[in-house]
Amino acid sequence: MSSLFNVSGDFFGLDIGTTAIRLVELRGSGTKSLVKYAYVPIENKISQSDSKADMQKVAKVVQQLVKQAGVSTNNVAVGIPSSKVFTTVADIDNLGTNDLAKAIPLQADSLIPTPLAESKIDWAVLGESPTDKTKQEVLLTSVANKFIEERLDMLESVGLNVVAFEPDNLAMARALAINDTTPQLLLDVGHRSTDLVVVMNGVPHLTRSIPTGVEAIVRSAIQNLNIDDKQAEQFVFKFGLSKDKLEGQVFQAISGTVDLLVGEIEKSIKFFETRYAGKKIERIVVTGGAAVVPEFPLYLANKFNLNVEIGNAWRNVSFSKDRQNELLAISNQFGIAVGLAERTQ
Repeated sequence: MSSLFNVSGDFFGLDIGTTAIRLVELRGSGTKSLVKYAYVPIENKISQSDSKADMQKVAKVVQQLVKQAGVSTNNVAVGIPSSKVFTTVADIDNLGTNDLAKAIPLQADSLIPTPLAESKIDWAVLGESPTDKTKQEVLLTSVANKFIEERLDMLESVGLNVVAFEPDNLAMARALAINDTTPQLLLDVGHRSTDLVVVMNGVPHLTRSIPTGVEAIVRSAIQNLNIDDKQAEQFVFKFGLSKDKLEGQVFQAISGTVDLLVGEIEKSIKFFETRYAGKKIERIVVTGGAAVVPEFPLYLANKFNLNVEIGNAWRNVSFSKDRQNELLAISNQFGIAVGLAERTQ
């Protein structure tokens, strides 16, 4: 997938998440080596706000993080939250590169939710359409100009030079997808939502944002166990979906919300396997907050009868052996930032 800007030279990846801001700087080609990484928590009411005052606060936090990390460049590749991006796969007539560049905006106008004149669009040709051999399959993304311009202004105000914007879910897929021809489903269970990407032959073929995340799971524990926020969060991350811990009370409190998420994942699997006849998803890779909820991966494995793995954001990054435990402990939080830093174009 190309970006909304072209990347060249040194840069670092920046993930402005709901509850934290993370950066990663890598160096080299092929398997890149880790230069710097850093992380700072942020209040979600600030990170998600559109007000100028709050965006200035986010800019200051980014500025402090960059200074603290001591990155070697002001060039940055920035993630775009999936809630701000529209992504779809479309079948388009087989055309040459120049004709395709003219045809896609015309077709995009009827597909994207915002007016074409107010949107930045991007696309990548995936190959022959699985449903019509006279057409080619194109992954199309769009984001409102207003969001890009505001984020650009915010980052430039603290001396950063944005060299690329990329949807969070595509960056995450770059970091976590296992080099394999078989279809795999990647799940990033964030604070407010879950990013789902199905990757086949190293390329995303289906992306979705599901409006259920860790916050909803914790809220179900608060309501069903009649406990406060802090205790609910502790219970979710200590006992999770274990039926034999705390007499299964936490399991009973949160499994209904988890099953809502499971239902949406199931719909996505059915959609993919219907569109790509004969292709079966063989693996689920989990990252984000729920990756460390006890027995959540096992719960998915039992529901779908599939192999479920915990994603390793650093799988394509080289670093000294003495840092392995330190980095693996935070791997579930760094998929997007690492994926942005791994960009090659």
